[in-house]
Amino acid sequence: MTIAVDTSAPLPFQAGTGNDSPPPPRTPIPRSRVRLRDFGGGDLVLLGASLAAAIAVTWLIFEQFALLSGPAGFVVCSIAAFLLIYWVANVQLNGRLVATDRLWAAILGVGAVGLAVPLGAVLVFVISHGYHLISVHFFVKDQKGVGALSPASAGGIGHAVLGTLEQVGIAVIMGGPLGIATAVFLNEVGGRATRLVRIVVTAMSGLPSIVAGIFVYSIWIVYLGQGFSGFAGAIALSVMLLPSIARTTEEVLKVVPGGLREASTALGAPEWRTVWSVVLPAARPGIVTAVLLGIARVAGETAPLLFTIFGSSFINANPFNGAQEALPLFIYAHVKLPSASQVQLGYSAALALAMVVFFLFLCARLVSGTRPSWMNLSLLRRAAKSSERSEG
Repeated sequence: MTIAVDTSAPLPFQAGTGNDSPPPPRTPIPRSRVRLRDFGGGDLVLLGASLAAAIAVTWLIFEQFALLSGPAGFVVCSIAAFLLIYWVANVQLNGRLVATDRLWAAILGVGAVGLAVPLGAVLVFVISHGYHLISVHFFVKDQKGVGALSPASAGGIGHAVLGTLEQVGIAVIMGGPLGIATAVFLNEVGGRATRLVRIVVTAMSGLPSIVAGIFVYSIWIVYLGQGFSGFAGAIALSVMLLPSIARTTEEVLKVVPGGLREASTALGAPEWRTVWSVVLPAARPGIVTAVLLGIARVAGETAPLLFTIFGSSFINANPFNGAQEALPLFIYAHVKLPSASQVQLGYSAALALAMVVFFLFLCARLVSGTRPSWMNLSLLRRAAKSSERSEG
């Protein structure tokens, strides 16, 4: 079968035929812009209604049909039902894209609440059991002249607070610079030893705290014969502090933009000057946070102090000579005593430890501050001026 085709007729929009004008543009179909982060009053009502429906459905299935019991299972089933109902409701009202975004936001919110509830429960428990003895006298006086039958208000924890501050401070002085220097070597310098150093830091991160205490006890106290002291406890704490600061600081240095390093090098600054004047100042808030995380880990450690500071009932302001007390060791020793007044003293010391850690966090955060992005230019200028002075 042959099909006749008229080739003389010009094709539409064929070049060279006078009919080569482009087709008219298509009128776009107007679409409403989807704002995923908009969350109004109606969305809040939907969230509350989904939560109420999830609790009602879980109670109906959990208690009436399945005849189950237990608060943990009820909470888990309620969370699963809430996420499912919330997602389905958002799909029907806002579409699948918004529903998926809201679902992930709800999952992250549930996770945040799951972290906040245990922390709040611990704080409420410690505050309710330990607020009775909190006073200026409690933080200043030691346990001199206090016996097993004495009331809890007869003594204080001044010696333990002083010991904790001195031991943690010395540990930060010893382990902080070493941890930061290790992170700078791993992220900025590198070399053949990078892999070995990273393996050692990772292994030290998983080191049990009691092993650090036994190590210092064997070397410093038994082998060298230096005796129990706050400095021995600070050595054990610094062993635990160093890998925590090193790993966190390394992650912080990775976040510093590479353009800052390149710009500093282009201005003529050597590598050490770039690290000192550009990279470290830009990462200062993160480095302070790394130190805070290290302090948070070692401030409440008890196991390494059992083998190093021995404990004392009196104030010893010299951490290099004689036994010394610390808040974690004081709490551990008092909460297991049979006397109710001594147990009360241990709970109050636990609240004091939480207050001391919070105070250290607050002071460090106020001192560290944050550096705005426009300060990066001043960092580069400082590096360039330092390079010119070194060359001159």
